[in-house]
Amino acid sequence: MKKGGQRAFLDLVVDKLKSPSLRGLLQFGFVLKYSTLKNYYSEVRLMPRDLVEDFCELAGVDIDGLDVGVIGENWGQVKGGKVRKISLR
Repeated sequence: MKKGGQRAFLDLVVDKLKSPSLRGLLQFGFVLKYSTLKNYYSEVRLMPRDLVEDFCELAGVDIDGLDVGVIGENWGQVKGGKVRKISLR
């Protein structure tokens, strides 16, 4: 998704479900904190694929019509052990 994509997606889900607000999505049985949902909305954190699929299923949104990218499991991780260069003089 492009910048602003998660926000637009969550706005679409809120609109389709006729929820009064973002917090209103929690009444549908999602087990996550409101602060986590706000982090997804402000795009501080990326949404997990299963949560996106659950929102799509509940709201009746076609996931194939969305611009969704899948990021690998090790995205953002740093390889352990830095390579040092030793100069011999």
